[in-house]
Amino acid sequence: MPPQASYMPPQAGFAPVQNRYILPSFVERTSYGIKESNPYNKMFEERIIFLGVQIDDASANDVMAQLLVLESTDPDRDIVMYINSPGGSFTAMTAIYDTMQFIRPDIQTVCLGQAASAAAVILAAGTPGKRIALPNSRVLIHQPATEGGYGQGSDIEIQAREIMRMRRLLEELIAQHSGQTIEQVSKDIDRDKILTAVDAKAYGLIDTVQSSRKKSGAVRAVG
Repeated sequence: MPPQASYMPPQAGFAPVQNRYILPSFVERTSYGIKESNPYNKMFEERIIFLGVQIDDASANDVMAQLLVLESTDPDRDIVMYINSPGGSFTAMTAIYDTMQFIRPDIQTVCLGQAASAAAVILAAGTPGKRIALPNSRVLIHQPATEGGYGQGSDIEIQAREIMRMRRLLEELIAQHSGQTIEQVSKDIDRDKILTAVDAKAYGLIDTVQSSRKKSGAVRAVG
């Protein structure tokens, strides 16, 4: 099995925390009787997808399934995707990206916390004019990398060509959705480029920095 292309930045600032908050479940009374639910199910009913994990094949399949179901439910209503992700697999990211471009509904993308590496591309791939970041969130872009190269010289050469192909594709995607030139993107992703929400807007990865929706109707599935 060839090495997987990773697209995740190192974490900084705080030691990693392994404990996971236990989501509460709750019961709702409906016309069909009592229904038990949880925050993720409730968000899905409101056409909201929450991408809050590393992007791998499993999480990408979950996101794609939700996108396709929401399209079949109502192809003319927006889908909202909240993002707080450290990034992950390049191929898993492109699978989500292609699905976002394939389906009919507009997709509002909202960064809370961070959209790093692969997640930054997902954030930028939202419908133009509907890409949002909260004020203290951050966006990080950098080049993809492989882990654990091994095998014969010819195999390593094939892997090197593939990583360069993925880098070119990444440059094209970021340039397409940010308005930057491919040359500028290529220069910027040589090293980690960390952007504040305001910087991400200036770069073209998002359209709006929004601190509150108390007076705004943004960030909702509109019909």
